[in-house]
Amino acid sequence: QVQLVESGGGLVQPGGSLRLSCAASGFAFSSYAMRWYRQAPGKERELVALISSRSGITNYEDRVKGRFTISRDNAKNTVYLQMNSLKPEDTAMYYCNAVVTSTDHWGQGTQVTVSS
Repeated sequence: QVQLVESGGGLVQPGGSLRLSCAASGFAFSSYAMRWYRQAPGKERELVALISSRSGITNYEDRVKGRFTISRDNAKNTVYLQMNSLKPEDTAMYYCNAVVTSTDHWGQGTQVTVSS
């Protein structure tokens, strides 16, 4: 079955960096676009970044453009989110997502807290 396991979250000061990882299994990873979402307390889950399957075309939510970079390693079945210049408003639970056979699959999430 499809499994997505996120890691790499934590507590970081404003201006700091984190790299999130999402290890995928149970499907042909290289054939599917991958997405990172985040959800802050009391807010809806929002799409942060996506990367296409083979060509690696990326797209970002406006507030993270220039600060976050999504990438993938198809040999390792892993997608990454490099987050730089972090701000308190980036505090949220971050989730990895894949849509496989028209079904949304989610990881358990990894918490990112940006605070001094």
